[in-house]
Amino acid sequence: MKQEALRGKISLLLATMLAAVGWISSKLVILEMPGEVFIAARFLIASLILLPFCYKQIYALRPKQIAALGGVGMVLAASIEVWVHAITISSTLSEGAFIMSLAMIIAPFISWLLFKVKPNRMFWISLPITCIGIMLLTITTGWEVDNSQWFFLLSSALLSLHFVLNKRVLTNIKPLTSICVQLFMVGIVGCVIMAAVSPEHFEINGHVLFWFAVSTVIATSVRYLLQTVGQFSVKIETASLIMILEPIWTLILSISFLDEVVEMQKLIGGGVILLSLFIYIKYSKK
Repeated sequence: MKQEALRGKISLLLATMLAAVGWISSKLVILEMPGEVFIAARFLIASLILLPFCYKQIYALRPKQIAALGGVGMVLAASIEVWVHAITISSTLSEGAFIMSLAMIIAPFISWLLFKVKPNRMFWISLPITCIGIMLLTITTGWEVDNSQWFFLLSSALLSLHFVLNKRVLTNIKPLTSICVQLFMVGIVGCVIMAAVSPEHFEINGHVLFWFAVSTVIATSVRYLLQTVGQFSVKIETASLIMILEPIWTLILSISFLDEVVEMQKLIGGGVILLSLFIYIKYSKK
């Protein structure tokens, strides 16, 4: 059991690193490829890569289960569409990663509004700390917030909605099966949007293909496989604590690959947000 738990923790740690790679690779791809094309191709291919691992379970799903997974997948698609737009107009990925990590704090609000599940005491203790972190992270030149930050916040809220709904839908459905169907739905939504907006012509070169492959295979398919294995092997509190490392890896990679310069105030703001998440996850089950 201890070895299984250790493998689970390592899998989750690697998953957070690959998620951060996804931020960088996505930014590098959409500099040369329309976001709609990127989303459609990336998630359709990623779902097909996962399909051999769960096609029997998908075939066994009832129509009602498929419809539920499709609906939750559409929420995930909305979050990702907004996320890609935010990345497209943003010059600082690390800020976006810290804002996206707020999904875990927003989720209790969503659950309260939709299902009347009141947040626990630690949520209300963590919330003001989170607000301080957001202020430090976003307000550096007066009370003016960059447009991309609003889109990151909207994407985070949609991701929170996805978390809440996904937990309800996952009853009697294996996580990998759910992930495969939902990634496919994200790709289908991307295709619909691509057909509606008629994206501009673009050229495919070796640079785009390389980072697209990294984003699709490594940062999506492999990442979700590792995340699924990890979540099966460790407690949810431990998994959540490991997953909040994602914005830290994103910050390191954005500085290394994109030459991003991060002000000290924003670093402190990101640290305060991580502190609030740590307090909420660590002590909310006590």
